[in-house]
Amino acid sequence: MESFIKELLDNGLAVLKKFAVVTRRSSRKEFWMFVLATVIASIALGILTAIPFLGKIFGIVSWLYGLAIAVPSVTAGVRRLHDTNKSGWLMLLCLIPIVGVIVVLVLCVFEGTPGANKYGPAPTEKA
Repeated sequence: MESFIKELLDNGLAVLKKFAVVTRRSSRKEFWMFVLATVIASIALGILTAIPFLGKIFGIVSWLYGLAIAVPSVTAGVRRLHDTNKSGWLMLLCLIPIVGVIVVLVLCVFEGTPGANKYGPAPTEKA
């Protein structure tokens, strides 16, 4: 369990460190661990907003967290699409309610192109 949490944090931080990089590729593991970390943090903040008296403060923190994670989430998705040799512009499909997000998530599930593709060398998996 401890190694899983460490891996979750390492992959989440790796995405945050590359928050403005859209020219490279992200592995499935890095992308989905970031998504998992983001979902866990969002659920935790959602639960904390239900606390009487402190709910408003955690509501503001939750809103700020959403703003802070927006750009890294988009760039991680772009890099993940690049790994599958697809254009990062497909992230614009997320602007289509429900269906667009589902399409992009399905595209992010596919295995990346082995070796180099037009977006760069294959990403390295972190152990």
